[in-house]
Amino acid sequence: MTAPRRREAAPAIDAEAIRTYRVEDQIGYLIRRAHQRASAIFETVMRDFGVTPVQYAVLCKLHDLGPTSQNQVGRHVGVDPATMFGVARRLAARGFVQPKADESDARLVVLALTDEGLGVIEAMKSRGGEVTARTLDPLSPDEAADLVRLLARLG
Repeated sequence: MTAPRRREAAPAIDAEAIRTYRVEDQIGYLIRRAHQRASAIFETVMRDFGVTPVQYAVLCKLHDLGPTSQNQVGRHVGVDPATMFGVARRLAARGFVQPKADESDARLVVLALTDEGLGVIEAMKSRGGEVTARTLDPLSPDEAADLVRLLARLG
């Protein structure tokens, strides 16, 4: 029989911190709101393509890198393997990517853009700057550059 676990003391409550805490000032809240703005703008600008922001990132990386293992693409865009599997499956179903077994390691799936996928991502990339510009529009050019630089450091 195991001994009952001892309860750890709860941390002291800081009444002043509770009184002055505003969720609207917290980084997670602010990033989420900025993400909502960027996602809405992406949806407006890229609506004709029917591609999600994650699918777009995957297509961009494949355009940049050429045929690449599914796992490697997922790491490049910050997507876990299970999510990447679903993204790749949906892109393949739409005819944008062609998955195939790696010639040197059959356990790996290599993704390559199809001709249709190449056309779609090139058209989308031509509009990509508009998404960024509209998202950052409330900021001065220096503020926008600082924000992008600082967010890159966090990510």
